[in-house]
Amino acid sequence: MTEQQFIPKTYSNLVETGKVTWESPSNIALVKYWGKKKDQIPENPSISFTLNNCKTITTLSYTKKEGTANFEFDVFLDEEKKDDFKPKIEIFFKRIEVYLPFLKQYRFKIETSNTFPHSSGIASSASGMSALALCLMSVEKQLNSEITTRFFNQKASFLARLGSGSACRSIEGDLIVWGETETVQGSSDLLGVKYPYKVHESFKDYQDTILLVDKGEKQVSSTLGHNLMHNHPYAKNRFLQAHDNLEKLIPILESGDLDGFIALIESEALTLHAMMMTSMPYFILMKPNTLEIINKIWMFRQETGLHISFTLDAGANVHVLYPKNESSKILEFIKNELVAYCQNGHYICDQIGFGAKQIE
Repeated sequence: MTEQQFIPKTYSNLVETGKVTWESPSNIALVKYWGKKKDQIPENPSISFTLNNCKTITTLSYTKKEGTANFEFDVFLDEEKKDDFKPKIEIFFKRIEVYLPFLKQYRFKIETSNTFPHSSGIASSASGMSALALCLMSVEKQLNSEITTRFFNQKASFLARLGSGSACRSIEGDLIVWGETETVQGSSDLLGVKYPYKVHESFKDYQDTILLVDKGEKQVSSTLGHNLMHNHPYAKNRFLQAHDNLEKLIPILESGDLDGFIALIESEALTLHAMMMTSMPYFILMKPNTLEIINKIWMFRQETGLHISFTLDAGANVHVLYPKNESSKILEFIKNELVAYCQNGHYICDQIGFGAKQIE
């Protein structure tokens, strides 16, 4: 698979105006992506659960315009005009213009909202950029009605990656692999692919309760963090470890080995943060309450034998993962013991989802 496949030759249809709405979910990586090459190519493969409830809903209105010298668009979040979002989308449009040559021919209105609080610390770039990529693909499908569903999803994932790397894992579900690896047939650096192997029933309705420990802006952005992997003393071994862990995860997912799953994903979460702490400059995104929650989870698991585990994004919030058939006792523990460590007691109950949906 190459970038050339996504450059259209000509468009067969003429479209003056239109409107499309997509909702696209966030995702949580099990094997983490940290470190990238140019053009949003990952240094190592990753695999993620697609989420269900944490999502972005984006409406794109478009009207043909006279001149084609510049991009023309306005952005609204929760019906409020957001000019500070424009530079990021301008960069995104520049990156994808060769693949969507109609971009300068239309004036766009981008209206977006999240089902989770915007400043909650949940990565909204994955859901936001994937929703916008899907809307743009719907415009292209109007211009070329021969586009197949498979190609539509592949190109949407490819485009989303150029907006935010992990966004390419939000188009479909329930398990998505991004990054070329011999372990997973059909895997690609250019886009996310559905995990192609057998998955045990235990992992098909996994739950994710997100504990919002810190809703503030991160002191170091993910983009900067990725770049700090370029001369990192442990980078080479980390990238090899990610390949190894993805290989180890395949029999775990097939057999339903919950203990093996817990050990692997918790190790991955802590390794991600270890990379941050050992980069130059070094930084810590975990907060004291993040560590309190982790220790409480370990104690509760030891005492009860229940299959509760955690993973972390590049931030202070904790994703508490557990099988659905153990959810009543684990949710009770979360409410009684862990919510006290959340900012304003805020947490979100989510679960595995199956990808984006077109609403209109």
